[in-house]
Amino acid sequence: MDLQLRDKVAIITGPAKGMGAAITLAFAREGARLVLAGRDTAAIEPVAAEARALGVQAQVVACDLTASSQTEALATAALAAFGRIDILVNVAGGSGPIGKTGWETTTEEFDEIVRLNMTGCFNTIRAVMPAMVEQRSGKIVNVGGTFGLRGRAGRMAYSASKWGLRGITKSFALEAGPHNINVNNVAPGMVDGPRFREKVCANMAQRLGITLEEAMQRHAADYALRRVSTDTDIANACLFMASEVSRQITGADLPVDGGWAAL
Repeated sequence: MDLQLRDKVAIITGPAKGMGAAITLAFAREGARLVLAGRDTAAIEPVAAEARALGVQAQVVACDLTASSQTEALATAALAAFGRIDILVNVAGGSGPIGKTGWETTTEEFDEIVRLNMTGCFNTIRAVMPAMVEQRSGKIVNVGGTFGLRGRAGRMAYSASKWGLRGITKSFALEAGPHNINVNNVAPGMVDGPRFREKVCANMAQRLGITLEEAMQRHAADYALRRVSTDTDIANACLFMASEVSRQITGADLPVDGGWAAL
């Protein structure tokens, strides 16, 4: 199936590693032109080089997503390079405190994760919206999380930030719909990778006195399909939501979790 992404201009935040890198290279394989944004441009450059090796243009832009002036400059840079903005994929985010109750979470920890996971996405959407409205087309994909669909003990701050991102997504979808702009939320469950293994599973292993492998198996057992998602699973969902195949879907939450949040 042709997803019709060739030569589309896609801004992707948080592209340096993990899901962000997988999503970036998935769009590159589809022929999209890329604007890759984040604070650490040195970490992004190897991914940009891989994208270019696949035959697409890839610009790297330094951007602190929590600063509105920088996200506005990001949109300006994308327009200067390519003349339009077709897609925004908000991947950048943080995990917040792990294993802490809500009353153990500090105000500083709460503020930090809300600022990154909510304010960052608000800033980027706000920055690209004028160009999308003018061209009367656009696809915005926010990468949320299933803890923003069901909540999770020990992850209150992260869960709150992802619930908030859903509200941002749905409200923007209603406002942008008349301008032919889709705004959706892809909600990964646990995704195998360094953060999952070294933070989430390590925390469970230490807390329960089990091995890292046993902790991974316990997480997988929570899901109907008895497996943890991969970066590729998330990348494929983002491609779908950014393509014309999903033209009639907006304001939606798409869990990619092997069957946890929706079951």
